[in-house]
Amino acid sequence: MSGATGTAAKTERLLNLVLVLLYTRRPLSKAQIRALVPQYGETASTESFDRMFERDKDELRALGVPLATEEIDLFHEDEPGYRIHQRDYALPDLEFEPDELAVLGLASRSWAQASMAGPAAQALRKLRAAGVERDEGALIGIEPRLRTTEPAFEAVKDAVLSRTPITFTYRRPERRESQTRRVQPWSLVQWHGRWYLVAHDLDREATRVFRLSRVDGAVRKAGRAGSFEVPADHEARIMVERSAPHGEARRARLLVRPGAAHSLRRRASTTAEVDSGWSELGIDFHDVDGFAAEIAGHADHVRVLEPAELLERVQTQLRATLAAHEAGA
Repeated sequence: MSGATGTAAKTERLLNLVLVLLYTRRPLSKAQIRALVPQYGETASTESFDRMFERDKDELRALGVPLATEEIDLFHEDEPGYRIHQRDYALPDLEFEPDELAVLGLASRSWAQASMAGPAAQALRKLRAAGVERDEGALIGIEPRLRTTEPAFEAVKDAVLSRTPITFTYRRPERRESQTRRVQPWSLVQWHGRWYLVAHDLDREATRVFRLSRVDGAVRKAGRAGSFEVPADHEARIMVERSAPHGEARRARLLVRPGAAHSLRRRASTTAEVDSGWSELGIDFHDVDGFAAEIAGHADHVRVLEPAELLERVQTQLRATLAAHEAGA
């Protein structure tokens, strides 16, 4: 099996595991998980499944997925069960739409090439057939989007898992110029549907939070694997929440094709039909990078009229998406 094929198989397996553990209302035993996730059922023995499952649990937790271990019931005290609580991984801000739930962010940003038509759909069919009590709010229908994952994600994820120092250029929102950063990557955190890197900045001798969508260009190794230790008292999610911008809202004017971009239509404060048959929407936003990524996901169904900064960021996102798809092809 080639490296690319192996990576695709692993990421699809992890996505299937997340879907299964989000779907269930009650914790699942390891035996149930093996039966429900197609790739686990293909393992040669219980021992090989156990090793694969332990690695997958560690990797999901390293990526910030709140995989919980719980008692199954009073009669199985010696056997733990597993699930992902939607309340712990969902977006807490009520102004967000259901299609921005964390499972969508996880699937669209990190594993967008995994196919819901294959083993993932098979896993969900098995859950229904097995009579597993489902969490109705965990897997709300997903609106198809163009893949606009941050180009830096894979390299940063690998560096976090292998504890390898990296360097990259980074664009802060209040500055036009990018700056070179050398860091020890500690953790990847998904918060409000965005990916953040918490790292120790080697030049500034301080811990910093970096949004992956603001990384410009390639991420390069700047040291050996395993060359640093992550502090035991490190609280990545708290740092990300404290670093989030809370500026004043800005207004965007968008043109939307008929019958498209329903998530944007629901959030619009003003809507007007124009002569071309498109709709003109007025939407308030705080985060230009995050909003640009969302708009770019709708491809040519949405056009930005203003502000100019938002249009520029959307164009940057689409160019990065095109480059990523050409590289994959």
